[in-house]
Amino acid sequence: VALVRTALERLAAEGRVVEGELLPGGRGREWCGREVLRRIKQRSLAKLRQEVEPVEPDALARFAADWHGVDRAGPSGADALLSVVERLQGAPIPASSLEAHTLPSRVGGYDRRDLDELCASGEVIWRGMGSLGPKDGRIALFLADHYPLLASPATPVEGELAAQIREHLEDRGAVFYRELVETVGGFGGEVLEVLWDMVWAGEVTNDTLMPLRSLRGALPKSTGRRALRRQPRRSGPPGSEGRWSLLPRLGRLEGEDAPTPTERLEALASQLLERHGVLTREAVKAEAVEGGFAAIYPVLRAMEEAGRVRRGYFVAGLGATQFALPGAEDRLRSHRDVDPSTDRVLLLAADDPANVYGAALPWPERDGARPQRTAGARVVLHDGVLVGYVGRTGHSVTTFLPDEDVARRRAIDALVRGLQLATGEGKNARAVLIKRVDGDDPADSPIATDLRDAGFAPTSRGFHRRLDIN
Repeated sequence: VALVRTALERLAAEGRVVEGELLPGGRGREWCGREVLRRIKQRSLAKLRQEVEPVEPDALARFAADWHGVDRAGPSGADALLSVVERLQGAPIPASSLEAHTLPSRVGGYDRRDLDELCASGEVIWRGMGSLGPKDGRIALFLADHYPLLASPATPVEGELAAQIREHLEDRGAVFYRELVETVGGFGGEVLEVLWDMVWAGEVTNDTLMPLRSLRGALPKSTGRRALRRQPRRSGPPGSEGRWSLLPRLGRLEGEDAPTPTERLEALASQLLERHGVLTREAVKAEAVEGGFAAIYPVLRAMEEAGRVRRGYFVAGLGATQFALPGAEDRLRSHRDVDPSTDRVLLLAADDPANVYGAALPWPERDGARPQRTAGARVVLHDGVLVGYVGRTGHSVTTFLPDEDVARRRAIDALVRGLQLATGEGKNARAVLIKRVDGDDPADSPIATDLRDAGFAPTSRGFHRRLDIN
């Protein structure tokens, strides 16, 4: 030992080794080659710099899919559904997408009757957030005890019939459509039309989503024992099922039931963080928050000072002021690099909160392409990168393909796999007809051969894929 120590001291005097307490938790004198120590420091600094450097935008897309659980098979049942509602509450989602795409992508074996039971029990409230035509509209789900904090006051529908409906619902609480018609008088169709005006205005709700489904012609076809037990007999036209009631009129809450403006802002900021994990100015703008990012910034800053969130520059290319929940930042950074073994393809509704394109991130630029987060539109993501956009009718596809040959080949393969997912499976299977690709005949597109290989048959109308669902 003495000989070794003497040799080390001689090397230290020559500057070839370094003496000191070098290891974490080390004891006594330790020795390390100067060049080795320099390399250790360089690698440590590089790792630290990487931890504070912002990730690229596609990492945010991978993180969002992970955060919402749409990139894996989710848990099933009513409890899992409640957890999903808690994350999504307040987000306006087209009724046509909610149960076709948004909830099934998060809840394993999603059963719409679970949502009906949660609404009937009073645990969950649904609210109209604006009409999208005669058979569709945006709705938001809320946990009932969160509704006064997160919902905005409704603008009452004007007119004598609306006033009569409002008065009767105030007096009687939840009522069936037949009773409503008998009480207010008038033609049933007119009553139903005004009732739905009040739904989309955020005044009226129902204890089930049955009227939404039948309005769109999307009632379940199952005649199983549970289905027969849970579905009430129809006593009116489509869209009239269930019991109708007024939503809590937020402007009229008093005393302990009335949240203060500060409490509402705190609840809103917390909900946005819960929904996004990493909250950016762009994401807040996409949520159409009243007052924008400036309205909730003081609350976010106070949450940072209290240690409840962290502020930083987490995603490159976005606004400098970004906030993350504890653990979300590390989870985001874990998606910095793409694992080549994953090769993950996702097909999402374009307006799904898990799709960051057109919201937190801008749509990629492409000549002649104007993708939007509209009801019915879908996006195909490949490891977080947008490779395709399917228009709301399902007949047009816009491609976003890289120029480099190998990357382009992988993107085309991923896009076609995503289009295969659009056909669904089992009882949800449906035919898909692609009429245009990048505005042209799909037979002339760069994905034509791959479409044929994937089972899309060229026809006079376009590329058609039909599934045998017997």
